[in-house]
Amino acid sequence: MDKFVIKGECRLSGEVNISGAKNAAVAIIPAAILSDGVCRIENVPDITDVSSITGILYDMGAKIRTINKSTFEIDSRSIHTHIVSDELARHIRGSYYLMGALLGRFHHAVVTMPGGCDFGVRPIDQHLKGFLALGAKYKLENGMVDVSADQLTGCSIYLDVVSVGATVNIMLAAVRAKGTTVIENAAKEPHIVDLANFLNSMGADVRGAGTDVIKIYGVEHLNGTTYSIIPDQIEAGTYMVAAAATRGDILVKNVIPKHLESISAKLEEMGVEIEEFDDSIRVARNGLLNKCNIKTMPHPGFPTDMHPQIAVLLSIANGTSMINESVWDNRFRYVEELKRMGAQISVDGKIAVIEGIDHLNAAPVRATDLRAGAAMIIAALCAHGVTQIEDIRHIERGYEDLENKLRLLGADIRRIHIPDSESAKVV
Repeated sequence: MDKFVIKGECRLSGEVNISGAKNAAVAIIPAAILSDGVCRIENVPDITDVSSITGILYDMGAKIRTINKSTFEIDSRSIHTHIVSDELARHIRGSYYLMGALLGRFHHAVVTMPGGCDFGVRPIDQHLKGFLALGAKYKLENGMVDVSADQLTGCSIYLDVVSVGATVNIMLAAVRAKGTTVIENAAKEPHIVDLANFLNSMGADVRGAGTDVIKIYGVEHLNGTTYSIIPDQIEAGTYMVAAAATRGDILVKNVIPKHLESISAKLEEMGVEIEEFDDSIRVARNGLLNKCNIKTMPHPGFPTDMHPQIAVLLSIANGTSMINESVWDNRFRYVEELKRMGAQISVDGKIAVIEGIDHLNAAPVRATDLRAGAAMIIAALCAHGVTQIEDIRHIERGYEDLENKLRLLGADIRRIHIPDSESAKVV
C-alpha cells in the first residue's frame, strides 16, 4: 500500500495541464461496444477507473490497441459475451454503463450492481425504468442485474430525478433501438454532451444533449470513429481550489472555462482572483478568504464532486460557511479526517456548518473516497507541518499523474510504500 507524505505551507505556482474527463471516459469507452468498427479515443485520462473499464472490455473479447498514454483503439466486434465479470466490475461505478451498451448491441446484459466510492446508496431504479420503457425486462439475482429484450423500441421516458447514470444508460440502449426515444428531465452535465457527440460521430442521431430533453432517433448501425474526450472539469476545479488554499497563482490549461463557471463564481465570491482565457483559467489569491454558502446541484449548479475540496477552503476562510449537499447522502465522510487537522465542522443531515480557522495542522489522515482524497491533499498542502495520507488508491481512480503535476507546481510531495500491517496502525 502506498501513501503520500506532504510538507505543508507551500505556495503553488506555475502551469498545470488538465487531463481528459474521467466521467466522460467511463461512459464513452462502454459506448464503443455499440460500434461496428474501430473506435480511436484520444485525450483519455491515465487513471485506474479507465484501466478497469478497458480491462472489462478486453476480458469480454474486445481488441484494445494502445497508441500512447492518452490514446487507444477499441475494436469491439470480437466481443463474445453479454455477461460482465463480477470481480472486474465491482470496483468501478461506471461498470453499470455496460448495461445500456450491451443491451443496445446484444439485447441482453448481465452486470453487477455498481461499485466505486461508497458514499451513499446508488439506486438504479431510473435506469431500469428506462430499460422497461424501451421494451426490456429484468431480474436481480445474487447482486447481478440481468436485463434483456426481444426488441428495443423508442418511447418517451420521464426521469423522476435528474440522474447522470440513468441518462447515460438510456442513451446507450436507445441509439440502436427502433424509432424515437425522448428522455425528459435528463441530466445536463458536460460529459452527457460529450457522450452524445461521441455517439453522433459514429453515426447516431442524438439531439438536445445539454438540455433537459434529449431526443434519440434510432439507427441500425454505428460506425468506427476518432474522438477526443473533453477536459476534466473536476480535476481543473481541484487545482483551482488548491491554488486558492495555498495563496498560489496557477494557470490551469486545457480546460473549457464555461464548464467551470459555478466553481469560478464561488471562488470569486470568496475573494479569489479568476481570469479566463480561451482554453485556460488563471487562479490567484493574495488576501484573506471570505465565508461562503454552497449548495451542490446537478449541472449547471455547483458539482457535488467539488464539495470536499471547497470544504477545505471554507475551513480556513473568515466567518461561518455552510454546505448543503443535495446529491449524495453520505458525502460527509471526509469531515472526520479534516477535523483531525483542526477543522471546525459540524454536520446535521445534509448540511455542514464550517467555522473558519486561521490554519490547519498536519495529521495522519485517509482518503475515504476519490474526492475526499483530493480534499486531503489540498488540506495537507496548506497545513502547518507534514501530513501523511493513506488509501491513496482512491485518488488514483480519478487524477492522472497528480503527484508529478503538484511537484511541478512547487509542492513538497512524495510517495512511500508501507506494508499493509503497518497501515493498519493508522486509525
